[in-house]
Amino acid sequence: MFPDYRSPWETEDHALLRQHAREFFRREATPNQARWAAQHEVDREFWAKTGDAGLLCLDVAEEFGGGGGNFGHEAIVQQELNLAHDTAFGFSVHSTIVAHYISAFATAEQKQRWLPKCASGESVLAIAMTEPGAGSDLQGVRTTAVRDGDHYVINGSKTFISNASHCDLLVVVAKTDPTQGAKGISLFVVETAGLAGFERGRVLDKIGQHGQDTRELAFTDMRVPAENLLGGVEGQGFYQMMEQLQRERLIIGVGAIAVAEAATVEAIRYAKQREAFRKPVLDFQHTKFLLAECKTEVLAGKTFIDHCVQRQIDGTLDAATASMAKMWSTDKQCDIVDRCLQVFGGYGYMMEYPIAQMYAASRVQKIYGGTNEIMKELIGRSL
Repeated sequence: MFPDYRSPWETEDHALLRQHAREFFRREATPNQARWAAQHEVDREFWAKTGDAGLLCLDVAEEFGGGGGNFGHEAIVQQELNLAHDTAFGFSVHSTIVAHYISAFATAEQKQRWLPKCASGESVLAIAMTEPGAGSDLQGVRTTAVRDGDHYVINGSKTFISNASHCDLLVVVAKTDPTQGAKGISLFVVETAGLAGFERGRVLDKIGQHGQDTRELAFTDMRVPAENLLGGVEGQGFYQMMEQLQRERLIIGVGAIAVAEAATVEAIRYAKQREAFRKPVLDFQHTKFLLAECKTEVLAGKTFIDHCVQRQIDGTLDAATASMAKMWSTDKQCDIVDRCLQVFGGYGYMMEYPIAQMYAASRVQKIYGGTNEIMKELIGRSL
């Protein structure tokens, strides 16, 4: 839609990655959306295939198997995934978010043990924060981890967990000292294969993102080696989450504007082809003005997100600005996708059309990563 547009932070290396990611996802992801939605998960082999293509953990250090790049590399992969009309692959949870909990806080031994397999796609990552009674209020988690010799015994339940079917490594948020509030929360990297007391619950029936394996998880006297405490020190979990949440909120914003762009591109294409009263729908002034507004707002969103990506690359992005990016971009995503769907008329309501899949998948963007109401509260504290 913007053939001459190039993000100001985008180098030649980024540009080559963009072309590679675009070709890969349109070949390997786009044709499989309906099948993945029907089976409620991407193919397990797709993780390894994406790893083989060099598209996972791109800003993890090379010494731990990553790409040695910066946040811009992750942003490009997320953009091209959304522009390929994917609503199933849990890339950002695995690569942009959870891998960086390990990269930022794990001991050297833990990094060497876990990260190379994450970069190759051999190990799939997930994070278990949300509970039936605790969402944005992370201090309210009830899952407990009690030290017993050289293990921790974990009990609790989690819900809305992305990548839950495939995850081999699961970062679990638990209370190691319920009397200490935020200071009593710790993170554990759980190796799920054959683990007694670890149970994958039902696949959740969501409004959209039907190909994403979102499930409930339960832990019953689940014994996890003490050496799997992230960073090796109790009580650091809440601060680790607070430091990493801005990455999560920014990548959500990156994807939001990419979806808005994809929706606008599809609506323009359809409006040129579809005829009403013996002329293309795009010839009607209302349609033309509506899509002109959408294109303008997408460009404004891309510029805002580029500003935030550059600051993240520079290490200067603050929590309030990341919250702004998440809040504004996801609100704009839902608004633009809704307006673009209207251009399709009745066909826009049919799930076989990508615009309908985008519409159904977009609504949750204003909820996860911290609701947009919470984002306003966080921004308000910076006033």
